[in-house]
Amino acid sequence: MANVDLSRVPEYFHKYINLASDDDLNSGFEKLQSELVSFLKGIPKKKWNYRYAEGKWSVKEVVQHIIDADRVFAYRALCFARKDQTPLPPFDENIFAANSGAQTRTKKDLLRELKAVQESCALLFRSFDAEQLEQPGVASGKPTYVKGIGYILVGHTLHHKNVLEERYLK
Repeated sequence: MANVDLSRVPEYFHKYINLASDDDLNSGFEKLQSELVSFLKGIPKKKWNYRYAEGKWSVKEVVQHIIDADRVFAYRALCFARKDQTPLPPFDENIFAANSGAQTRTKKDLLRELKAVQESCALLFRSFDAEQLEQPGVASGKPTYVKGIGYILVGHTLHHKNVLEERYLK
């Protein structure tokens, strides 16, 4: 079970945190990095434009969403760790997806960017000391804290990996 104080994280994110089973956040990032890209590489190139239903994202758009969300969550964690108490705005994943241009990108390019962003996030969280991991902040009008964001980041990615397995690859 993730080592997170759920009372300090918006309830909406508990489902993601519960997917991040590693006690140690750094281990969670390492495991995620080694498993996700390998999993995605195994998805046939012809499937990357597939949508399991009308109005749903393609595999490319799901991968781009993970990249975008990782960047947003990492920025939030960085601001809070540095004790910037400016409330941060929400991000609308559907607006991001509609304007991402993911459909024009290649599988290779998306995987390369995903690896770089995940490595950057892992390094960022590894750089935080115990005090920084406990720093609070407000994002999307809700209080949260740095360590919680780290587990959200890991769990959010695992959630989308599960969706890909269950709805796109069956």
